Amino acid sequence: MHHLLPLLVAVPLLGAALLAAGGRVVPRFVAESVACAVSAGTAALAVVLLTHSSEPLTEWVGGWEPVDGHSVGIVLIGDGPGLGMAALVSVLTLAALAYSWRSFDAPPHGHAGAFPALVLVFQAGMSGFAIAGDLFNAFVWFELMSVVAYALTGHRVEEARAVQGALTFAVVNSLGAYTLLMGIALLYARTGELAMAEIGRALDTHGPPDALILAGFVLVLTGLLVKAAAVPFHFWLPDAHAVAPTPVCMLLSGVMVELGVFGVWRVHDTVFSGPGGLPATDVERALTVLGALTAAIGAAMCWYQRHIKRLLAYSTIAHTGLFLLGVGTLTPEGDDGIALYLVGHAGVKAALFACAGILLDRYGSVDEHVLYGRARPLRGVAVMVAVGALGLAGLPPFGTALGKSVAEEAVGGPLTVLYVLASAVTAAAVLRVAARVFLGLGPRPRDGDGEGAPDAYETTGSGEEPETRQRLGRVPDTMTAVPALLLAGALAAGAVPGFGDAVAHATSGATTAGLVRTSVHWTWHGVGLGLLSTLLAVGLAAVAVTRPGLLTAPGWALPLRRLQSGHVGDYVAWLLVGTTVLGVLALPALLPG
Repeated sequence: MHHLLPLLVAVPLLGAALLAAGGRVVPRFVAESVACAVSAGTAALAVVLLTHSSEPLTEWVGGWEPVDGHSVGIVLIGDGPGLGMAALVSVLTLAALAYSWRSFDAPPHGHAGAFPALVLVFQAGMSGFAIAGDLFNAFVWFELMSVVAYALTGHRVEEARAVQGALTFAVVNSLGAYTLLMGIALLYARTGELAMAEIGRALDTHGPPDALILAGFVLVLTGLLVKAAAVPFHFWLPDAHAVAPTPVCMLLSGVMVELGVFGVWRVHDTVFSGPGGLPATDVERALTVLGALTAAIGAAMCWYQRHIKRLLAYSTIAHTGLFLLGVGTLTPEGDDGIALYLVGHAGVKAALFACAGILLDRYGSVDEHVLYGRARPLRGVAVMVAVGALGLAGLPPFGTALGKSVAEEAVGGPLTVLYVLASAVTAAAVLRVAARVFLGLGPRPRDGDGEGAPDAYETTGSGEEPETRQRLGRVPDTMTAVPALLLAGALAAGAVPGFGDAVAHATSGATTAGLVRTSVHWTWHGVGLGLLSTLLAVGLAAVAVTRPGLLTAPGWALPLRRLQSGHVGDYVAWLLVGTTVLGVLALPALLPG
């Protein structure tokens, strides 16, 4: 079966090449059908390989196997976590393509295969990153998915805002890629190896870590944390989501950001977790501090948004913080909980972005104030938004709730409160939008409510252009079926007996010798915390609807909001600050004693 691993990348690339070559001569229906078939086939292949990965599959591409313990070839690793992420990538790609099927506006030059071809290349890059077994080729796939993501974000190139958002995305993520490459170069200089497992073994033979290992760790993690949109590397994400087409937002928040968290886990577990890596206490400190900052700032910024896409983007940032907290426990329980949390969050967040896209194409706006009470006819969409919000809150039996409960137990202590609060605040913001937009509850918003500083870069979401040729009089069935199925999948992840254990088995199969096994199951403690965060979310939303003055950012929040300046130079400066902070947090590894 290991010989099939390269197909997870080759099939989407071949499909993209065919669409790029023939997209001008085939009808749009054919191009989109081919893209959906390619994505579905790749998803099925990933699932089949996953069922045969109890022992990790290893493929040296082209037969370039190690000689005398040294490797120069490309190695693909088909273990549970990697194949699970590849399957999730393929399923989300299929959902995005199905959502845009015959509804998303075609490019003006008439190339029917351009958009689906780019999406398939994006899928190939993300799948390649998930199964990459060596750091350099992980960087190559990292760059491929990044470059395509820039193009997809700026797909509506005739709009200046789209170009600006894509340019900001490109500059910040390219600098993150450079830090990743420099970290790889330092590790290669020390070990002469690029395969992650070989680097880890070589480091263990060199004794305690030194300054070079610390620098390599900081630079590699900086590149991955930029992709994960962790604070203070996160500024590109809201700007990109505000202008990116809805199917692209579904992929960016649904799976690409999660790949950054997956990369942090993979690199630490494989490269730096041994005696030659950094002490566990230092890694735990770094990830816990950054995770807590990310969750708190993401939740606070989410609450004060009226641009619905920006609101959902900050929700993604907050949940990235929760993921990092779970990974930062460096325990099998934390890994298993976050793995299931990722699956549930991907379905919920992609569904919510799909619903936001429906509002944009139906009413030409994603401004909570402009849309006040206008979406009453969209009852089905209203239900899906409310259900998605409950999923973000961690209401049992959603997969987000089960994963969150396991992660909360692994984290323990005061950080459990942060899990409850971040989940509740982000869910409350979405529930507030649902109540005001679909039901018209509360007083009608006044112009300027919730804006904070009148000169803030943040946009309101009004004056947007629909992504379809014209505003939709009737929402196509595919646009509503996709979020409904995604929410059903997120619910099934927690409700189907044995699914959580299957995720735990796949995740623990990548640990040392595959000997660690945990059980993922509902507990009264986890159910209670899930209900608490849900009740808190409903209460906060009710207060926000009845007392909209609370949306006005207090004095302490205004400087925080002004940091989202829209100036790429500011974002680059914060990237350097974040790299420095990460280095300081990990620095005790070099101190004596």
